[in-house]
Amino acid sequence: MAFTFFFRDIQILDLAVKHVVPYAMGRSRIKVWDAGCAMGPEPYSLAMILAESMGHFSFKNLTLYATDIDEQDTFGIIIKNGIYPEDELKRIPEEIFKKYFTPNGKPGHFQIVNTIRDRIVFQKHNLLSLQSIGNDFSLIMCKNVLLHFQQQERVEVMRMFHQSLAPGGYFASEQTQKMPKEIEHLFKQVASDGQIYKKEG
Repeated sequence: MAFTFFFRDIQILDLAVKHVVPYAMGRSRIKVWDAGCAMGPEPYSLAMILAESMGHFSFKNLTLYATDIDEQDTFGIIIKNGIYPEDELKRIPEEIFKKYFTPNGKPGHFQIVNTIRDRIVFQKHNLLSLQSIGNDFSLIMCKNVLLHFQQQERVEVMRMFHQSLAPGGYFASEQTQKMPKEIEHLFKQVASDGQIYKKEG
């Protein structure tokens, strides 16, 4: 789905970061996958929150893979450039906006700073292929996508996510997306107020 905005579902983003940062700190390579990233507000929001929580040196070890089916071949360019109109940035906390955005030559547009942009890698990907983009992820986030799939498709995609996570890694989804019973044994819910799960097995 292409519809999203910066700092949407902030509670889930904060919860995911709260759990994954202590888990991932000390790793020389920290991998995060945002599946269904649309035009970039979600992975960039997540990256900014991670930057605030991890500190400068640990954040440089992060690679955040942002993927989407991107049928129009437009998301990659938008995400790489990190330029967004001012109207789409109004929900961003003021201190975050001042720290991570700079005026762009185009009137009414701002660009995300290189510190954040350099950590994001965009890749076209169809979740229903059930082919993972990699493994050893500390966090996989998939929000506002799974609800568009059939029940069995959701189960198989979540199995693929489980296989892609590092041992003890985390999976985060939207509040309305409950864990299917068929794969409950693969994940342990770690937050009573959000759909944040730790990989089991």
